[in-house]
Amino acid sequence: MSTILVTGGTGNLGALVVTRLRGRGDDVRVLSRSSADFPVDLRDGTGLDAAMAGAQVVVHCASSPRGGDDVAAGHLIEAARRSGTVTNVVYISIVGVDEIPFPYYKVKLRVERLLEESGLGVTILRTTQFHDLVAQVVDAAAKLPVVPLPGGVRIQPIAVEEVADRLAELAVPAAAGRVADMGGPEVRTLQEWGRLHLAATGRRRRVVPLPLAGKAYAGFRRGGNLAPGQAVGRGTYAEYLERRG
Repeated sequence: MSTILVTGGTGNLGALVVTRLRGRGDDVRVLSRSSADFPVDLRDGTGLDAAMAGAQVVVHCASSPRGGDDVAAGHLIEAARRSGTVTNVVYISIVGVDEIPFPYYKVKLRVERLLEESGLGVTILRTTQFHDLVAQVVDAAAKLPVVPLPGGVRIQPIAVEEVADRLAELAVPAAAGRVADMGGPEVRTLQEWGRLHLAATGRRRRVVPLPLAGKAYAGFRRGGNLAPGQAVGRGTYAEYLERRG
């Protein structure tokens, strides 16, 4: 049994990781600003030293598209060094962070580099987009009379439950470095996913390609976000929609 910290442990992915780790008998500390046991603010590092005491593994799932992930990672790294007990920091990243100059991806890549240069034992897992993200994009676009989705962009969505399974496997005292990427079982254009999503939810809307500009969009069109050689996911988007109801 290990003592494991999980940042973002109440989120979509983190909560699943916590359940799996506790199910196998690990001592799991869920870090959040509102936690009664381990109140931690990653933005300034408050509470990290107390939470980190005696821990062997950190699973870093906390992330914010609004920015600041690199600052939070810096505080986490410093606390892990001070602890003297952490031997593995497991980080969830995204396929294509080194290929697509999308602002959020650039910060995720910066966090990878910070961890690799930290001197700590590190495990980095990159995955393709979760099913939930595709659903959020389509639902947001479907608020309009027609459904505009970025043209020429292919997506390879993966089930968040399978990513949680893999992170739990990696959350052991021995660090593994950069491990093999994980991709979902199917690659389709965002328009195709949109039509499937709309049909499953009983909405008759016309999906139209939305041309965009910029280097990030070009990176997505090139397929920098795909991992066709690592299509290890089994759960399909259709199955996700069926469970979603």
